[in-house]
Order: sequence, then C-alpha cells, then structure tokens
Amino acid sequence: MRYAKISTAAGIGYVSVELRGNIEWAIDPIAGPEEDPMIPVLFDPAPLDSFTLLAPVRPSKIVCVGRNYRDHATELGNDIPKEPLLFLKPPSSLLAPGGKIVMPALSKRVDYEGELAVVIGRRCRNLGPNEDPRHYIRGFTIVNDVTARDIQKSDGQWTRGKGYDTFCPVGPIVSNEIRPASFRAAPTPVTVTTRLNGELRQTGSTADLIFPIGHLLRYISACMTLQPGDLIPTGTPAGVGPMQAGDTVEVAINSLGMLRNQLVAE
Repeated sequence: MRYAKISTAAGIGYVSVELRGNIEWAIDPIAGPEEDPMIPVLFDPAPLDSFTLLAPVRPSKIVCVGRNYRDHATELGNDIPKEPLLFLKPPSSLLAPGGKIVMPALSKRVDYEGELAVVIGRRCRNLGPNEDPRHYIRGFTIVNDVTARDIQKSDGQWTRGKGYDTFCPVGPIVSNEIRPASFRAAPTPVTVTTRLNGELRQTGSTADLIFPIGHLLRYISACMTLQPGDLIPTGTPAGVGPMQAGDTVEVAINSLGMLRNQLVAE
C-alpha cells in the first residue's frame, strides 16, 4: 500500500497512490489510519501533484536518530556512537510537502538533513530479539530533519535547535512496498539524496546505517512505547549544510518520491 493525505474542495482525506510511468497518481479514497480516522474524501483519479498534499502521518512523537551514518558523524567532528543517539522533535514541527520552512530570527544557520523515516503501524513495547520488526511498521516515508545548527551547538542539547515549528517536513507518501537494505534482508539498498537549488549535496545508502532499523526499534521500544503513527527518522548521510532564505531543498528516496520545501525568513 502506498498512500498520501490530500486536501481537496470536498475535504481532507487519505488516498492510495500508484506509480504510472514516472508520475505518482492518486487513485482511490481510503480510510485514514487509526490515529487519524478520517472519512474517505471523494475525488477523481489524477496526478498526485495536482492536489494539495498534507503531512501523511499524525504521530504522537517523532523519535529521531543522530549520527547514524559514519561519514556524517565524522564530517561534524564527532565520534562514532556506540549506541543509538536519540532525540525528539515535537509533532508541532511537522510540515507538509511544499510547505515553507521558517528560519528563526534567532538562528544564523539552518541546515537540511535528508532521511528515510519509519512509520509505526502497531503498538510496540519491548520488541523481542527474535521478533520481526516489520510486523510493527506501517511503511516508510521521507523526512528533512531541519536543524538550527548554531542553536543546537550553543544549547548543548538538541531540543530547541531541531524542534522549531516547520522543522520536520515529511512526505509525500507512505509506502510499505520497499524493503530497505538496513533490514539486512533486502537485495537492494534504499538511496537517500538531497539537492539544494538543484545541486546534489547528499547521497547515501541505508545499507550503511550504523544501527539498522530492527536494532533501532528494539532499542527505542525498550524505553518508550511506540504508538501507531509514530515517526522514526533513521539518520542522515554526509553532506549536510546550510540553507538561505529563498533556497529550495529536495530530498528524494527511490520508491518514495521527492519531498520539496523552500526556506523563508521568519
């Protein structure tokens, strides 16, 4: 299943998504997930980009993983973590595809960080060592873990620098039809790329995650209950860098499409 959340003249709802050629199409109305049980909205099938796209998830929490690619950890002069490095973004930081990322007046440097994200499908607590984590996953989507780098560094912890409103663009779709190599059981890696104003800045494979997705779910669920709809961005590859007001950032993942947003000054 591949789905998106759209706004139309008839209302807001979820739709199934199908790739036709190189174009994503909204095909059928579907019921919303249990954390957002919306009534299906009526519409005629059309290219997905002809609708207003909304964030396709409604998480109770966003559990992020820092420095989960070796090259990204070292590019910022940090040690390779021995355990997953977790931090939270508030749900108020969510931003729809095409939405404007707002650069806080207090910050002089706001960075992009393109990531593959896991969408939780079932309540998960203390995932066992022999349990298949895929039973708890609804699908995958794209996240831009926007970061006020100067505030992150000055605070010494990451809540404020990563938690501003609009600092978690997500979408455009959620799909359970991919099997990232980070499960250590898929033949093909999932590639994450980020472009700034059309120029390639990041490229990385989920096969290179320090802590694969199964490990992350076991680690996180050992300390907190994951609820349906919760979002877990899995880390960003090397190449992070600053954006300026007016810049357009595009994060793309094969099989998930492209997440495009623009930075504006507060």
